[in-house]
Amino acid sequence: MTHTTMKAIQLQAPGGPEVLQLVELPLPQPQAGEVRVKAMAIGAGGPDVLIRNGTYKWMPPMPAIPGNEMAGIVDAVGAGVTALQVGQRVLVSARELKQRGGCYAEAICVPEAAPFVLPDAIRFEDAVSLGNFQLALAMLSSNGNLPAQSILVPGAAGGVATALAQVAQGRGLRVFGIASTPQKRDFALANGAHEIIESDVSGLAEKVMQLTNGRGVDLAFDHLGGELFIACLRALAPFGMVVSYNIVNGPPAGDVFAELRKLLSRSLAVRTFSIHSVDDDVPQRRGLMQAAIALMAEGRVHAPPATCFALADARRVHELLDSGSTLGKIVLLPPEAPRR
Repeated sequence: MTHTTMKAIQLQAPGGPEVLQLVELPLPQPQAGEVRVKAMAIGAGGPDVLIRNGTYKWMPPMPAIPGNEMAGIVDAVGAGVTALQVGQRVLVSARELKQRGGCYAEAICVPEAAPFVLPDAIRFEDAVSLGNFQLALAMLSSNGNLPAQSILVPGAAGGVATALAQVAQGRGLRVFGIASTPQKRDFALANGAHEIIESDVSGLAEKVMQLTNGRGVDLAFDHLGGELFIACLRALAPFGMVVSYNIVNGPPAGDVFAELRKLLSRSLAVRTFSIHSVDDDVPQRRGLMQAAIALMAEGRVHAPPATCFALADARRVHELLDSGSTLGKIVLLPPEAPRR
């Protein structure tokens, strides 16, 4: 990054990984009340893919810079800034910005109230996983404070799933994960899951019942939908709940209400969940992230191992994200960014 320009990844129109272009843009200058953050690590994940392919509900205008999480150092401040100072380590989450995206760049200017101060105990490349722990804390609070003993986490090697597993384990809950390969099984067990079930939807409920002595799990977190959603319902304990936070495979494959009536004696519940439900609740949203930062700084949760790529390799990263074969967090490193 020179004094006047910076590298960034930009797209002019939605599409596949090929629309991502490495460009040189003017280095942004902080306006009054803003700070500029120099990137040290940039997170890459599912919402970035949705921005790239044009399906994100909260799309930024074109041309767009993807990226919803950046860890770095404040390197310039605008007039009147008092909350932060040059040299501070911070995390930028696009959940705190008026517009999503913007983090696939060597620097970003944001309102001084947006960044989160990072303790020295948290490495930059680990910090960009904090959004998943913020999400996990929010989802685990969505059960209306009913007592819970266990949870079921499909896709147990995924970023949100491992965050859910670690937070739940820290609260004394038994974590049952679902994984499709031995590699993913081992990864999930190393990142919070107690037991792993093979991803055979047809026998899922029976396996869960066997592992829980016929009781079932209190919470199931489904991001796939389709056949899995109904299987999760059938795996619930009395007063249990399925939390649906995505439908990658489409809507539930069956009549959900009819299934609930079949299982009436268990008094089950369904919740659709989005972190955007706290978009207008600043204290709650920021409180969840502060709690996630504290958990990681204290060593009570840990970021999954990061696979690092150069910022210029964003196309390759999105090919990997599209394939669904990645384990752990993918992190983009700007040119000459040190590891810390």
